[in-house]
Amino acid sequence: MLDASPAASNIDPQRIGFFGFSRGGYTGLVAIGANPDWTAATAFCQESSSHWCEQIRRKEFPTQPLAHDPKIKAAVIADPLSVFFAADSLASVKVPVQLWASEHGGDGVRNRGIGNVDRNLPSQHEYHVVANSGHFAFLSPCPPALAKAVPEICADMPDFDRVAFHKQFNADVLTFLRAQLGDR
Repeated sequence: MLDASPAASNIDPQRIGFFGFSRGGYTGLVAIGANPDWTAATAFCQESSSHWCEQIRRKEFPTQPLAHDPKIKAAVIADPLSVFFAADSLASVKVPVQLWASEHGGDGVRNRGIGNVDRNLPSQHEYHVVANSGHFAFLSPCPPALAKAVPEICADMPDFDRVAFHKQFNADVLTFLRAQLGDR
């Protein structure tokens, strides 16, 4: 984006932020300096038949260091897949982070894993647990056709208002990024 994109002239390379949800939250943690400990997922994978757990059981995981991106100056991480991060996995994270967790998790994401990220992030960070929410509450409110086609990502816990949540969530994310990256 900074080199070949037609939008490159509109991007300030000193003000790069990152937003990641779920697997994108894992990606964001790695991008800002976290180093996964693949064996940290062993206990989780005892209960899972997911493709990546099968790979971990066969010890088919990267052996080379993963790439970090020093251009990222702040990150918002929502309900990350965090089973790969042991206590020392986050030691190299130096940028401000706004970390979000759903109360009930889902899709392989567990609140206690995100709590572990919160306890071990050495950088300045905020931690928010969204009451009465499931993992997919971080997705935008679903239009009726999508809610009918894919109810598992569109249905929320009773008494959870996704529209109201996103109004506040979006404002909180924007406030954080503006504070960390500067307002334009």
